[in-house]
Amino acid sequence: MNRSPARPLLGIVCCIRTFEGEPIHRVIDRYLRAPARFSDVDVVLVPALGALTDHDGMAHRLDGLLLTGSTSNLEPARYGGTQGDGPFDPQRDDTALGLAKAMIAAGKPVFGICRGFQELNVVFGGTLQQLAPSSVEHHAPAGVTLDAMFAHCHDVALAPGGVIAQGLGAEAICVNTVHFQGVDRLGDGLTIEATAPDGLVEAFSAQVGPAQVLAVQWHPEWDAETNPQSRWFFAALGAALRASAA
Repeated sequence: MNRSPARPLLGIVCCIRTFEGEPIHRVIDRYLRAPARFSDVDVVLVPALGALTDHDGMAHRLDGLLLTGSTSNLEPARYGGTQGDGPFDPQRDDTALGLAKAMIAAGKPVFGICRGFQELNVVFGGTLQQLAPSSVEHHAPAGVTLDAMFAHCHDVALAPGGVIAQGLGAEAICVNTVHFQGVDRLGDGLTIEATAPDGLVEAFSAQVGPAQVLAVQWHPEWDAETNPQSRWFFAALGAALRASAA
């Protein structure tokens, strides 16, 4: 029987939560289904075991890594800060930061969404900030439904000639925005791909040898079924993994 070539293998780092009094490793379903469908890859969960995981060994087994959004924030000490709002997830921090560094060192692509965008900024030596009130609402008002929260959006300007601008053939897009933290100092070697009207960095990219890095502060996984701009993110992820696997 003829078998099609194996699809690239995408690792997705879990978060730690408590369920029935015990810690569990979890990823929200939409972060798995979007790349499985629109990136044409197979997905495997990476438990948040921190130092118990051989990050270098894992990096050689995976073709790419996706760092997802989460309701937790990075611990401020991870980027030299002294203050920050929780909840925190130190085991996710250990695993995401360590594995992302190992993947990039191995020449493998790493993509990020929301918290993952912030994690990658820290991997490259950047810092984060709690967002002060501005002319741009980066999060929906408290108390709205989940659908309303992810329907909240604002425009971003795409960097001319950037990866996203070229991929979408656009100068600006409207993105859903669900975050209270953002980039303070951009990490070394990162190229800005999109900015909000208040100047906040909303997407960046990097090319570190063969390793492609692309991260967005918004949530393409939420509406990839209906939004071609969101599907493009996962098409780009799949292309990067196939190039890596080859």
